[in-house]
Parts: sequence; C-alpha cells; structure tokens
Amino acid sequence: MKPTKTRIIVLAMALILALSVAFTGCSSSDTITVGSKDFTENTVLGEIFAQLIEAKTNLKVNRKLNMGGTFVNFEAIKNGQIDIYPEYTGTALTAQLKMDVINDPDETYRIVSEEFDKQFNIKWMKPLGLNNTYTLAVTNEVYEQYGVETFSDLAAISENLIFGAEHEFFDRQDGFDGLVETYGMKFKGDPKKMNVSLKYQAIGNGEIDVTDAFATDGQIMQYNLKILKDDKNFFPPYYAAPIIRKEVLDKHPELEDVLNSLAGLIDDATMTELNYKVDVENQDIKAVAKEFLKDNGLI
Repeated sequence: MKPTKTRIIVLAMALILALSVAFTGCSSSDTITVGSKDFTENTVLGEIFAQLIEAKTNLKVNRKLNMGGTFVNFEAIKNGQIDIYPEYTGTALTAQLKMDVINDPDETYRIVSEEFDKQFNIKWMKPLGLNNTYTLAVTNEVYEQYGVETFSDLAAISENLIFGAEHEFFDRQDGFDGLVETYGMKFKGDPKKMNVSLKYQAIGNGEIDVTDAFATDGQIMQYNLKILKDDKNFFPPYYAAPIIRKEVLDKHPELEDVLNSLAGLIDDATMTELNYKVDVENQDIKAVAKEFLKDNGLI
C-alpha cells in the first residue's frame, strides 16, 4: 500500500522529534564543560583537564576557558554553567568560605573539601602539586652576593636592598606590612610601588632587588630570579586542584580517577615552565597542554 502524503509528513516529524530528543540527551549528559579563570596558569590547567578527559573517556568537552576571575567561575559552577575548573585552596578558604587564613596546607585542603561538599555540592579532587602562593624573589646577583635561601636570611641583609611590588601587595592582609613585621625586615628607603606589569621589568633592569611573586610565574625563569623559602609560613597556601559539580561526578564517576591521575604531577617548577612557554615564548596553550600530557604518559 502506497503511503499517503499525510502519513509521510507524520513519520518525518516523528523522526525529527526522536533525533532531537536523542541529540539533546547526548549533549546534556555526555558533554562536560570545563572552565577557567582569566590568567595563563588557570587557562593552561583547564586545557590540561579538557584534553585529559577527551583522551581517557568517551565524553565530549565544551571549553569555557579564560572566562573571568574567581567570582565568575565560582558562580558558573554553582549554577551549572560549567562543570569543572581549577581552584586554589587559599582562595576557596578566604574568598568563597570567608574564613580566616590557615597556614597549614593539609588542614586548609581538608576544610575546603568538606565545606564545598556540604555547602555547594562541589567536590575537590586531589591537589595537583603546585602552590601558587605569594613568595619573595631576588635577583641572581643578590643571591650570589649574600647566599640568601630563606625570608629570614633576607631579613638579615634587607637594609642593603630595595624592595618593590605592585600596589595591591601593600593593601593586603598577607602583604607588605605583615611581612616586614613578621620577619623584622627593614629595606633600603621607601618601597617602590608600581603596576603589576612593571615589577618584573624593574627587577630585571636592576631598579629594585627584591619583589613579591607568585611562586609559579613564568617571569621567574625569564629574569633568572631566585625564589626564597617562607620559613615562618607567613603566606597562606594556594594549592591548586580540579573542582567538579557533585551531580556531574555522580553521573560520570570515571572522572574522579581521570582527574586524580594528575595528582602531584604539576609542582611549582613544572607549572613555572608551562607558564613560561605561554607567557614568554608565546607557545599555543593547547600545544603546551598536549606536550605536558604526552611527556607524563597520560595521553
């Protein structure tokens, strides 16, 4: 029996509807959205997460990298706009949980893990290894002349050195005033305050001898700076880890092992090198992430 025109139209519409439902189900349940903050390190980590998930699972990955600051990413993961992004324990403790600084890294991780699970239904994966906290950097000339290794070593000869940093460092609770009080530092003259984009040029040109730095900044390698040890643990820990919506992890439990395969692999030196490749050598972030995963046998 030859199908009528009406029957053909009905069948066609039913097929379109079925395909639409199937496609929608696939995109919502089989696609993971990875976000990141708007600076090199966080974007590199987000890309590493994305490529690893693509390589180790059957899931598709939607990238929303370089989205914005902490608030933007945190609101996005709470609202389900993204599923995963790299976060830092110190940021989570102070900015998101509004708690006082805790200097013990294990205790900080324990608290943020428990509270994020309880308050936000967000799970913390294992730390990657890097601690992107504030530190102090000195020129190679200062290091060779005085042999300083720690903040306390620096304090003993600080009157001979010029300190400079970005404006924000002088306004923070964990900034200049607390630092010099804790260690008894007294630098030569008034500290130099400048835009964050200028401080590495200033120390590279010899205008200052000491500056604050994030422990994984690529410019540390660029200017051959020496990082000193915070021997009194003045600066809080900022250990990086993937965080993921609990609902997503329940649907795709395989993601826990996949993301945790990065645990401990990205220490400060490794992250500094990855940042250097992007910020200084202008390498493509996707290529840098892929090379890291290959070098570590993850893809």
